[in-house]
Amino acid sequence: MVERGVSEASASTIGRWLAEDAIRPWQQRSWIFPRDPDFLEKAGGVLDLYAGRWEGKLLHPGDMVISADAKPSIQARRRIHPSAPPGPGGHGQLVEHEYERMGALTYLDAWDVRRGGVIGRSEPRGGIEPFDRLVHQVMTKEPHASARRVFWIVDNGSDHRGQKSIDRLQGRWRNLVLVHLPVHASWLNQVEIYHSIIQRKVLDPNDFESTAELARTLNEFERRYNEIAEPFDWTFTREDLAALLDRLSDDDETPRLSLAA
Repeated sequence: MVERGVSEASASTIGRWLAEDAIRPWQQRSWIFPRDPDFLEKAGGVLDLYAGRWEGKLLHPGDMVISADAKPSIQARRRIHPSAPPGPGGHGQLVEHEYERMGALTYLDAWDVRRGGVIGRSEPRGGIEPFDRLVHQVMTKEPHASARRVFWIVDNGSDHRGQKSIDRLQGRWRNLVLVHLPVHASWLNQVEIYHSIIQRKVLDPNDFESTAELARTLNEFERRYNEIAEPFDWTFTREDLAALLDRLSDDDETPRLSLAA
């Protein structure tokens, strides 16, 4: 604007005007359309499990609830120059901007909703077989092996999608109950909270010599985290979701869910 003679104001003044303006077209917020007509009922069943209920009845003390997913394509990035550690006087860590790509892996994990704690594994890639190996890893160890029921909450990823995945896994494990969230409801999957933790605590900054080092670091963090892990303080209920959907429908003819939720 200054260069073209539209205004003689300084860049900082123009920036202040824009920041104070009522309409800010450069800002955006993503939203998603809950296209599943049974969104509330499907998601509500998962929220009931978090609250200790299933199909209107309290869970048995011997029931367990697992929230599972995969964090795909985690890159190992070797920095061109060694990182400098943080120092006194408030100096933060220095991390070289340029890096070499050393490969990528997929981290699959199962969060124990009622007891706290995570069981995970690293694989070269995701898919049905890697996910089934995670299920085997969990279901062959106590207390899950002898649990009355083990509810597995999953999204609609290709490795555990639809009735075929229910038939496959429940046919293999007598005490497993597979529960699918509706499409666009991954924000209701508790394991995503753990994913945000490892993103902040392990993967940022990303400075690994190899995928093997990355896998070891994820495994070591998992072991240490399990020493202090507790169930997440989840308070969002089926009733809260119903109220949210009603409010969004009242605000606009197009119901939507914010990705920031």
